[in-house]
Amino acid sequence: MNIQNGYSAMRLGDTARSVPTGNGGFGIAEHWVERIAVLTVSGDLDMLTTPELAEAIEAAARKEPAALVVDLSRVAFLASAGMSLLITAHRNIAPPGRFGVVANGPATSRPLKLIGIDTVVAVFRTLEDALNRLA
Repeated sequence: MNIQNGYSAMRLGDTARSVPTGNGGFGIAEHWVERIAVLTVSGDLDMLTTPELAEAIEAAARKEPAALVVDLSRVAFLASAGMSLLITAHRNIAPPGRFGVVANGPATSRPLKLIGIDTVVAVFRTLEDALNRLA
């Protein structure tokens, strides 16, 4: 799957995963913008779906991107398991400045700020902001 979002994306193994859940479904789509891997997550990111995102992050990191962005702008619910994964991913992606998260709504941005994750992980309001800063 190649999600453009208005950017010119390279087709370096674009993939999409979808795991049905009780509330509208969960999905992860991977696409590339030049050498930046973008994982777009939709649905609820909780203890049942976080392992899927962990696998997607590991798979994208094995392709050695210049940067990795997890886009949570389509996430309806962000549980502590998902937040913990973001911190772990930040620590495991080297160098740490090359990992970022897009979180722009009350379901994602607010919990990340309340817990202070935004002081550890680079959090951006838009995908465009993340791509510009991590390019």
